[in-house]
Amino acid sequence: MKRFLALILMVALGRASVSAADLRAGAAAVDITPTNLPVLVNGGFLSRSVDKVRSPLHARALVLDDGRTRVALVVVDTCIMGRPLIDEAKALAAKATGIPADHILVSATHTHTAPSVFACLGTEADEAYVPYLRARIADAVAAAQAALEPAEAGFARTDAGAFTAVRRWIRRSDRVADDPFSNRTVRANMHAAKNWDDVTGPSGPEDPELSMISIRARDGRPLAVLANFSMHYFGDQDLSADYFGLFCEGLRRRLAPEAAPGKAPFVGILSHGCSGDIWRCDYLKPEAERDPWKDIAKYADGLLDLAVAALKDVRYRGDADLAMAERRMMLNYRVPDRQRLEWAQRVAAPLTNRLPKTQSEVYAREQMILHEWQRTEIVLQALRIGDVAVAATPCETYAITGLKIKTASPLPQCMVIELANGGDGYIPPPEQHLLGGYNTWPARSAGLEVGAEPRIAEALIALLETVCAKPRRAAAVSDGPAVRAVLRAEPAAYWRLDESAGPHAADATGRGRDAAYEPAVAYFLDGPAAPDFCGAGAVNRAPHFAGGRLRARLDGIGDRYSVSLWLWNGMPNEGRGVAGWLVSRGPDQGLGARGDHLGVGGTNGAPGRLVFLHGDNAPAAVAGTTVIPRWTWHHVALVRDGAAVRVYLDGKPEIDTKAAGASGPGGFFFGGRSDGDSGWEGRLDEIAVFDRALSSREIRSLASP
Repeated sequence: MKRFLALILMVALGRASVSAADLRAGAAAVDITPTNLPVLVNGGFLSRSVDKVRSPLHARALVLDDGRTRVALVVVDTCIMGRPLIDEAKALAAKATGIPADHILVSATHTHTAPSVFACLGTEADEAYVPYLRARIADAVAAAQAALEPAEAGFARTDAGAFTAVRRWIRRSDRVADDPFSNRTVRANMHAAKNWDDVTGPSGPEDPELSMISIRARDGRPLAVLANFSMHYFGDQDLSADYFGLFCEGLRRRLAPEAAPGKAPFVGILSHGCSGDIWRCDYLKPEAERDPWKDIAKYADGLLDLAVAALKDVRYRGDADLAMAERRMMLNYRVPDRQRLEWAQRVAAPLTNRLPKTQSEVYAREQMILHEWQRTEIVLQALRIGDVAVAATPCETYAITGLKIKTASPLPQCMVIELANGGDGYIPPPEQHLLGGYNTWPARSAGLEVGAEPRIAEALIALLETVCAKPRRAAAVSDGPAVRAVLRAEPAAYWRLDESAGPHAADATGRGRDAAYEPAVAYFLDGPAAPDFCGAGAVNRAPHFAGGRLRARLDGIGDRYSVSLWLWNGMPNEGRGVAGWLVSRGPDQGLGARGDHLGVGGTNGAPGRLVFLHGDNAPAAVAGTTVIPRWTWHHVALVRDGAAVRVYLDGKPEIDTKAAGASGPGGFFFGGRSDGDSGWEGRLDEIAVFDRALSSREIRSLASP
């Protein structure tokens, strides 16, 4: 806190000696379409070349000046750019304009239909195009600076959730796939949900926000819009700026189709939000409904409709001051061990005179490159434009990481730009590495150390604190009526499960009875009934269990207790003998299955229905009567009152039975049985344990707040 007070004082003293900020802005779009064809194009596993241009490519630049600080932002229609290329382009731009290189932000749109300037997987950089692009990026900064004029800035945001969805899905535990190294590690991968029977649910959340920094001249004339959206790419043919280019040109046509005499034309800019695990198709919907846009133009037009509507409500200010900070950080690569390196050397032996032709050859060569490189330098930046914060990560960043940064940002108006100032590959959160898949296979496209994501997120949040001269916002979720209903019932422990990372699950009662997540859990997905639990405008969050459990030890609870929770089942009813165990009370793994167990049945009996079992005698399980639809939220309560056991579904009785004997020693387990059998495959949320038997009336109040 002392650091923040000192920082705020320094900023205040500095501003006391100068007049209020007087914002000026200039924007330019420079054509970067290659003049010599064909060109190499990356974005796939293997190399390809293209000799046709479907739509022009641009480097779009915005320069801002408040009288004390000058910054430049450039968004380039390319798939990915390495740090050396960007550093060289910044040096050229700095020499031409006087803007310090560390005050220039350069990012890629991530179109997969642009000339390759970054050697990755099976594709080399197109050496003839690289110097051309480098020079044109500097030209864009110079052109934007030449267009500087007095300006005003404002911010807009809108929910564009219909245009983005999670593309990385968790596979069933019995349908794990092989990686390129012939190991069965792929528990989650891209587009696995094309076949619903293979998967249990998305591996993370999406970020539906379309955010925009709008710049206009003092006379009200639109100058530029810098937008940010988390959707990987649409997919186009030949050389194309993809939907990014269509969006930018669409903004120009709709907001300022004609340039004012003697003035630079309006420039629309769409930067890439955190989209490492995101695409446009919503795999939770039936196949015929997943992709309602018949073509890329329809998709861009729909997104433009939302953008233009949101921009109508922007409030502008001409005194927006600027601050920018940069940090360079060294990170290790996940280098191959001796066995994998020997495999790579053997498989890559034929590649001395040709490029890789198979996925195994691609990843064999990548292992040798990582082994040679060992570590790398990355560049992180943060920028403040008045009361708007911008963070820039050089990686293909998952949506959850962007949400972490936005949630912690000192300023609530915040955008996160990925693939900025470098191309350092995917950075899955550590827990996602356990689930495997393409985003985790070590290569230049995904080679950074397992702990890279939390280190990068923390560094960016710290940079935002610096440029905002404010501390980060604490992660706090408001309590809706459903939460208040649980707390009024005085639980012994209550875990809301809204964490964005493990291993601790906070106890909302204030008693400090935190629970612990085991590995193989994905975090921060959508939970049940957001307004009921978080209030209007907030999102209730929940974890997805994919092999791990939630463990808690609650001493002093005997044979009279209750458990209230919400479930979302991802396993098909016919997927295995038991779809999954929800609640278990008994000794830990290796000590048998004594105790109480509540789950959802499968092929062993009662498919899709709640089942209660005391001990491990499966034929003694008692089943409910209602089939629980897959991928839907439902409230479940387990009540033990001595020998009497009652189970409720959505507030209604499902099971009424007797269970002799004690509940068994040990703790409580959620998302898996105490002995590890048939772990839950799906989400759980809002788990409360009571040291008494709740009444039917109380159960109904918890199920329908």
